[in-house]
Amino acid sequence: MKMTKLAALTAATMLAGLPVMAEGVKVGMITTLSGGGAGLGIDARDGFMLAVKQAGRSDLEVVIEDDQRKPEVAVQLADKMIQSDKVDVLTGIIWSNLAMAVVPAAVAQGKFYLSVNAAPSALAGKGCNPNYFSVAYQNDNLHEAAGAYLAKSGFKKPFILAPNYPAGQDSLTGFKRFYTGELAGEIYTKLGQTDYAAEIAQIRASGADSVFFFLPGGMGISFTKQYADSGVGLPVVGPAFSFDQGILGAVGEAALGVKNTSQWSKDIDNDANKAFVAGFEAEYGRLPSLYAAQGFDTANLLISAINKADVADAAAFRDALKAADFASVRGKFSFASNNHPIQDIYVREVVKEGDVITNKIVGVAMEDRSNAYVDECKM
Repeated sequence: MKMTKLAALTAATMLAGLPVMAEGVKVGMITTLSGGGAGLGIDARDGFMLAVKQAGRSDLEVVIEDDQRKPEVAVQLADKMIQSDKVDVLTGIIWSNLAMAVVPAAVAQGKFYLSVNAAPSALAGKGCNPNYFSVAYQNDNLHEAAGAYLAKSGFKKPFILAPNYPAGQDSLTGFKRFYTGELAGEIYTKLGQTDYAAEIAQIRASGADSVFFFLPGGMGISFTKQYADSGVGLPVVGPAFSFDQGILGAVGEAALGVKNTSQWSKDIDNDANKAFVAGFEAEYGRLPSLYAAQGFDTANLLISAINKADVADAAAFRDALKAADFASVRGKFSFASNNHPIQDIYVREVVKEGDVITNKIVGVAMEDRSNAYVDECKM
């Protein structure tokens, strides 16, 4: 079992005036803390634990484990947390293939699952469940916004690519839902791939006028650097996952000018977001990422539900989660009938602020966007 320093601190502090459950609430966080994509899980963990620390809840215990980005490891950890650790709530998974391996079995055993990131279409539509809440988005959303942005911007022939796993498939499906014109090419790459010479050659020969790609973590770092070095020079649009703060630190100026879509940005103008950005930077010495913001909101949603209901009363606790009675760093936030967010999605541009490569909002791609699978969810 791994416990963070922040988790230990929460046991020593209580926020006066808030209800304390006799047995408390135990959370099992399974996330990626080593290997490829570790930065995403670390950011989600750190955002979540910052909110826990700030709330000072002595009745909230968090057990944290590393899934190593392996579905079989995630399943083993979930079984241990449910059977041995007796957790009430699970959270933390970054990757959709891991979510598909863990979430259905967890909610079938009566556990609540709050997603800090992964939100595959299979869990939004026919596979929805009253105990499963995505606090991030539905996987298609940011890609839908990118498709809408490219269509509105007058591009006629984008080349699109994503890795071949559930989130990658949702990505291109979402993009094509709002970009319905001609494509110069469409390819799925290998999950974890780092050499994109062949794909860049295809883009060069395709007659494309733009490029859309979804390649999270190290995949995006590799592609962006190789694409910049190639001299192809076509405008690039992507979701925030490929141009988030952790990615930009590794990519550097090769990403300048890229437009990307996100439901969060550090410059969203509300008090909760300003306090979060300042608090995260003070706690960890770095700017927060999208994953950190999602982790922070997930913890605050959970805490808002703990304030209203006992987790042992599943119906009341479910209603408390559904109410989403917390100050989201995104501003407007509510749940659709399939427990996925309704929220604005922005267009950001990669810029340089002093010595820091970061993002700034340049427009709104979609207002109050829900998701395409609500009507398929019968619960």
